[in-house]
Amino acid sequence: MTASPTDTVAGLWGGELPAINDLDALNELQRVLLMGLWNRLARHQNRNAPFRMIHVDAPETREGLANIAAIRREEVIGFIEGMFGKEQGLALPEQARRALEALAEAGGLLRGVSEVARDPTKPASADDIAQTRHHISELTQICEREIHAAVLSCTRARRRMPNSASTAKPTLH
Repeated sequence: MTASPTDTVAGLWGGELPAINDLDALNELQRVLLMGLWNRLARHQNRNAPFRMIHVDAPETREGLANIAAIRREEVIGFIEGMFGKEQGLALPEQARRALEALAEAGGLLRGVSEVARDPTKPASADDIAQTRHHISELTQICEREIHAAVLSCTRARRRMPNSASTAKPTLH
């Protein structure tokens, strides 16, 4: 229920921060990753600041469909992996657990769409592609709601914990 920004950022490099000999480069790393990215992510703990997936401009083609499905899947799986970190399992609040189950299912659907769209032996008309893109847009909105529900559920649970370091606002670095 707690996370260290330094440990999380070190995880991007396999658990250890990269060796940086230049003080300016180290300060830039801290500014961008710790203060910029971490603080932006911490804002999503507020009910009025829901998480939004990145906007993707992709052509209305099989390749575009495959790419947008793959990007959405990476976002979903990245969130799930980010929730668990190095842990194999967590005792999550019920709402967060349900949200993660829905996200895992969405990730599977997105993987399937990406694989089928990349398979030239599968038929796909322009109408099929447009309709599937519409379904991905709807699934994107569902994923955003589920991510937000998981974040808010964990935030509420963390604030109710005894000796919680954060009782009112997320920690900004």
